Amino acid sequence: MELPKFLLGDNTDFPEDIFIIHLDYPRFIINLKDDEVEFLEEDEDLDEAELNAEMENLITQANAFYDREVARYEE
Repeated sequence: MELPKFLLGDNTDFPEDIFIIHLDYPRFIINLKDDEVEFLEEDEDLDEAELNAEMENLITQANAFYDREVARYEE
């Protein structure tokens, strides 16, 4: 099965939160409400500088994914 890079998630227990789940390495969940990130695995291969640069890029991609999804729902 081929999985998408990002998934959009919500939960009625957290009605104000919007979650984006990143399924490629490094796997993580970002809450767009406050940009809090929760990693789903240890990042053993990347040093801290590489991880920070990669995460900045991935967070930008996650926000673009969310904007695209919302625009599609509005059509």
